[in-house]
Amino acid sequence: MPQPVVRVVDLWKEYRENGQVVTQALRGANLEAAPGEVLALFGKSGSGKTTLLNMLAGLDRPTRGLIEIDGKNLETLGEAGRTELRRSRLGFVFQFFNLLPTLTAFENVYLTLELAGKLNPDAARAALERVDLKGKENRYPHELSGGEQQRIAIARAIVKEPALILADEPTGNLDTVTGNQVLELLTERCREAAMSLIMVTHTPLACKHADRILKMVDGVITEDEKCS
Repeated sequence: MPQPVVRVVDLWKEYRENGQVVTQALRGANLEAAPGEVLALFGKSGSGKTTLLNMLAGLDRPTRGLIEIDGKNLETLGEAGRTELRRSRLGFVFQFFNLLPTLTAFENVYLTLELAGKLNPDAARAALERVDLKGKENRYPHELSGGEQQRIAIARAIVKEPALILADEPTGNLDTVTGNQVLELLTERCREAAMSLIMVTHTPLACKHADRILKMVDGVITEDEKCS
């Protein structure tokens, strides 16, 4: 069995005021994702989904518990190590695209490679071609549709072939047809390149593209057999 790309064991996140616990966003969450596995994570607002993504990205620290990404313990990496991991081994896709408006499609994708120390413009062009944006490399985000902007975001996430892509409502700003196309592109590429994908979502559309469906309720993750 290959080593899991993501391993989360008994993860807790508590927020305190005046020394007293006021919120438990995560309450003993457990999670594993294999290379190339696509997970869809469902849950109501406030259930802990975004907190979990922030923990997996190393942007927030747990109260207790273990997070391993690509075999590395996030807690022992330190701040500099977590930043390096984000730049080199993690990809991100957001609901509102988060593209830099003053950069072209090509420049938005290439910047990710620059931050990872991989100065390979051909890889940026190939990533855009893979998401069907060949010929639009020099367009600015405002010159493209929402679906095309999300394709740039996917190209940006996959270009460095990270171990893990974290997607937060990746189709939340798209119509059903475009959202389905975007999910197909993203999940197919992840499986081809053995990149794990964890999608936080509200849409049942994600179910047919996922290998496993997970549900988060009150900071605890369970396996689910159907979308809800």
